[in-house]
Amino acid sequence: MSQSPISQSPMSQFPTPTTERPGTPVPGAVDPNDRADPTADPTAGTAAADVAATFCAALVDEWGRLGVTDAVVSPGSRSTPLALALADSAAVRVHVVHDERSGAFTALGLGVATRRPALLLCTSGTAAANFHPAVVEAHQAAVPMVVVTADRPPELQGVGAPQTIDQRHLFGSAVRWYCEPGPAAADGAPWWRDLARDSLRRSLGTTPGPVHLNLAFREPLVGTAGTLPPPGTDGGAGADATAVGASGAAWGLVDEELGQTLAAVSNRRGLIVAGARTAVTAADADAVLALADTLGWPVLADAPSGCRRTHPRVVTTADVLLRHDGFAAAHRPEFVLRLGALHSSRVLGEWLARSGAVQVGIDRHGLVPDPDHVLSWSRPADPAEVCRQLAGARTEPAPAEWTRAWADAEATARRTLDEALGAGGVATEPTTALDALAAVPADGVLVVSSSMPVRDLEWFAPARDDVRVVANRGANGIDGVTSTAVGVALTWTPTVLLTGDVAFLHDTNALIGLRRRGVPLVIVVVDNDGGGIFSFLPQADALEPERFEQLFGTPHGLDVAAVAEAHGVAAERVTSRAGLRAAINGALTRGGVRVVAVTSDRSANVAVHRELFSRVAVALDELVTAADPAAGGVNGGGFGNVADR
Repeated sequence: MSQSPISQSPMSQFPTPTTERPGTPVPGAVDPNDRADPTADPTAGTAAADVAATFCAALVDEWGRLGVTDAVVSPGSRSTPLALALADSAAVRVHVVHDERSGAFTALGLGVATRRPALLLCTSGTAAANFHPAVVEAHQAAVPMVVVTADRPPELQGVGAPQTIDQRHLFGSAVRWYCEPGPAAADGAPWWRDLARDSLRRSLGTTPGPVHLNLAFREPLVGTAGTLPPPGTDGGAGADATAVGASGAAWGLVDEELGQTLAAVSNRRGLIVAGARTAVTAADADAVLALADTLGWPVLADAPSGCRRTHPRVVTTADVLLRHDGFAAAHRPEFVLRLGALHSSRVLGEWLARSGAVQVGIDRHGLVPDPDHVLSWSRPADPAEVCRQLAGARTEPAPAEWTRAWADAEATARRTLDEALGAGGVATEPTTALDALAAVPADGVLVVSSSMPVRDLEWFAPARDDVRVVANRGANGIDGVTSTAVGVALTWTPTVLLTGDVAFLHDTNALIGLRRRGVPLVIVVVDNDGGGIFSFLPQADALEPERFEQLFGTPHGLDVAAVAEAHGVAAERVTSRAGLRAAINGALTRGGVRVVAVTSDRSANVAVHRELFSRVAVALDELVTAADPAAGGVNGGGFGNVADR
């Protein structure tokens, strides 16, 4: 099977997409570059519709046989043959989503929740272009997805036919594989199941992601499926991968790398920085924490990492601690083991970049981020297996004072935040993040929007062992957040979404028909009438208030609860913590979908954050003074360098 790579992605850690040219996977298919007379095709007319129906039924049967369970379909005419085949399948659930952008993010959410690819289908033309944002997120977050775009046949390309655009390589380097087999021909039947199987395998590789099938159909579009080609004799090769899902690398370090790493970590002041993709299972998290115990290293774990658990080595307050200049200067590491994706904390990222430590990166999908160009080396490997290898070898732990200093600082900051956030009954943006996390039932999912919600959770939230936290941090966008949460909830797992008002309004099409789905989803909207994160950026101080509000604050003046109700979704507005907790718990008890808007003010929110940072700084100074009354300290002084103790 011939393959020709398209242009290499600038991000070299992503695999180069491959292309199957027309006619290769399906012998007898028509090359879209040829302007052939349609009457010359032996399957033209009614017979062609039956062949197309059989082709699509074979694809769907093979996908179902290999473990695909969900398909998201946006309505359209040209996609009729495959839409009918999906609707007729007993193995695949069909979720109809009117808007293609929303539908694509719904498929993304299904992939995130199950780690298996959902099928995504639309008609030809600009409908396909609306898939692009979710395809990019799936690409950069390593989420499996099989994207199928219907297309016009070759004779309608380039001649101004309605609803026809150039869909070849529409998603560029953001897909793992692209294939355009051309209109189905009867003599290609022996290869139809191969096409379905290949698309699934390539979506579930070591670096999972989206694949793109561009399928051309001729009219008439409604046919009758005939006898399907028999399954292969491989016993359903690929089924095991689909059942397991996109787990990524299953190996650790080779012996030479392991030996070098052991020498580098022994008796060193080290850190484990765990981001998304670190732990897929509880056993993965146990392996990371066991290494932390062995080495005496703190684990700076964000919520999506799967490692922010109740454990003496876990640090939940890293961002707040590192805002204290004295603490940051005194606790520079010698070695950093970075697992998975980046944290959202810029404070942490900049501190690591200037720490001078030896840093190495491990990611199960090989997507090791290094925007500051500080990694000594990186490897595609299973983070848990690497941690087991290191913990199982003979190494010297870090100096006891290093381990104790981080534990004392975490305990102090955690206690200070809990006291400050526990006082008062008015809902603030930080308390809303904490209350949303606390309200998720055991084994439920918290979906967190980019912008301030994911940061409030990282900065202030305590550990929670029995909840999975997910966020679209591949491209870090705010588009499709609600639709992603819908996709997660379509697995019938109790789901809470924490989002901002701008992100919510950006994706209101996710609300279309949502009430009828009946999924267990509570949408908590922090409503500060605009872009709250910009109030923390230099633009807020550098610009005149009127200009800042025009370009960054961007007040919309809409009632988000009324917007939800206009879509038939029950909604309410709260201002107190008690009201928020009652609303979330009530919605989860009743089931179905509900929107809870939490009133906030952007200026007041900045003040709340500054007060929390200030309280922790004072508490850290008091910690040092209590240990050494002569040390003193005013947010930056008082910490001796741990390396000197």
